[in-house]
Amino acid sequence: MQQIIKAKLLKREGLFLKVLAIAFVLSGCAGRPLGKNSPTTYRNGMVVSASPLASKVGLEILKKHGNAIDAAVAVQFALAVVYPNAGNIGGGGFMVYRSDSGETNTLDFREKAGAAASRDMYLDASGAPIVDKSLYGQLAAGVPGSVAGMVAAHKKYGHLSWATLLEPAILLARNGFPLSSQQADELNELSSRLLELNPDGTALLKAGKWAANDLLKQEELAVTLELIRDQGKAGFYEGKVADQILQEMKRGGGILTKADLQNYQAVWRKAITGPYKSYKVITMPPPSSGGIALIQLLKSVEPYPLKRWGFQQDSTVQLMVEAERRVYADRATHLGDPDFYAVPAKALMEDQYIKHRMKSFDWSKAGSSTAIKAGVVSGKEHEETTHFSIVDKSGNAVSITTTLNGSYGAGVVVKGAGFLLNNEMDDFSVKPGAPNMYGLVGGEANAIEPGKRMLSSMTPCILEKDGKLFMVVGTPGGSTIITSVFQTILNVIEFDQNMQQAVSAKRFHHQWLPDVIYTEKGAIDSITRVKLEAKGYVITPRGPMGRVDGILKTKQGNYQGGADPRGDDQWLGW
Repeated sequence: MQQIIKAKLLKREGLFLKVLAIAFVLSGCAGRPLGKNSPTTYRNGMVVSASPLASKVGLEILKKHGNAIDAAVAVQFALAVVYPNAGNIGGGGFMVYRSDSGETNTLDFREKAGAAASRDMYLDASGAPIVDKSLYGQLAAGVPGSVAGMVAAHKKYGHLSWATLLEPAILLARNGFPLSSQQADELNELSSRLLELNPDGTALLKAGKWAANDLLKQEELAVTLELIRDQGKAGFYEGKVADQILQEMKRGGGILTKADLQNYQAVWRKAITGPYKSYKVITMPPPSSGGIALIQLLKSVEPYPLKRWGFQQDSTVQLMVEAERRVYADRATHLGDPDFYAVPAKALMEDQYIKHRMKSFDWSKAGSSTAIKAGVVSGKEHEETTHFSIVDKSGNAVSITTTLNGSYGAGVVVKGAGFLLNNEMDDFSVKPGAPNMYGLVGGEANAIEPGKRMLSSMTPCILEKDGKLFMVVGTPGGSTIITSVFQTILNVIEFDQNMQQAVSAKRFHHQWLPDVIYTEKGAIDSITRVKLEAKGYVITPRGPMGRVDGILKTKQGNYQGGADPRGDDQWLGW
């Protein structure tokens, strides 16, 4: 009888989504971001994500009278199918929520270390880190949190049925979707590692090379998603899928257990909030480092006339770099999982503390990261995370950043279940003082402990102006997440850029160690570069930083999207 009821429910609420998913495949629309240079605004809501397919799924949920949480759940599961390098059910993340009435909340569905995890589990006999052990294979995985997070979010705020929200992802997995050229290139580059870690094969591997518009079908993942649709949280953390995860652990020397899976819970936490001029910033508390760091950065630069100095001018860049140097030093020492470590959040964000930290700033020369340590308080790479921003017709807003950590996580696809494991254990301080895959240095606050959540840079964020919704924003990018969100906010508020201009603008980054300003090509002009290098700054070009996706509410009450051109990202509104 229960199955008959579910079938009827899906027929009534989910038929339109089945048709939609099939249409996606036939249309071949993936990888064609639309409207990126247009200031078009929409009245009834907006979705911005890393995938045109996932954005379309979210928009159709909004049009079906689903709210922002409903759309977020559908987008999360759709991304697990169509954006496998970062979208996930085998990873975790953070959500910041603001209701149309101004209620705020945050959800921590960050991964956890298993009960058998130990402080020195990735060190050799001499005490040196064995880098690959925390990056690749089953031992690199923490307990996944994404499914538990989406269940918790839907239970508290959702409107449409759970089954309706899962159906688009199921159909996209089963029927397949056309790869973008960027995705095809990534899968081809990763093929050797995927084959090494998955000797029995995976849907992500094929004979020969992947090409743009090839269909990626994932039948095993479709079956897993059906179990989650029918059984909710138990469909992932218990039963068949849990057994498949445990078998994968046994195959590759992983440590996660049945108890680790069954005991996992997402946690609702009070949002970190702080002012920037006439704006209120609402963001994520620890174990995200992003929220505290973002408030610190904004407060550090607030007293200075950035608008008068101008976008990416030498004084602007120097000030922002020196603020970043100090904030990342604090991050390395003071931030960790608040359930295991007394994070001095309030003290780190105190006006006097930040003013004192910026006193050593000298306009005549570059600061030194060897001289600047964390403040004393009382009380190469792929950076593959993904972010999406959603606002519904009523004005409810959701900002979610979710991740596997590295691109395609640990590189292990759970046999029979069709999803990738995360490699989030590398986000711990594998050895306090040693850098992780993003070059970030951590301390005792982020040392490995059983059941602990690893520190993250993810910075999902919502801003208010005069008590009303103003902006929803966030990005992937590993250690560059915090600075990318910081710059995007300033681009809008200080430099009068629209949402698309703000996310498209070239970025720069400093993270204390190494003592280098990293820049995207064109981020700093030659004149500014000469001025900064004359003061002793080391400037190093690198590849793209982040993929910011944001929504701005205009003075007229409409929504304006910004989808990052560094990827296939797309905004859609109605």
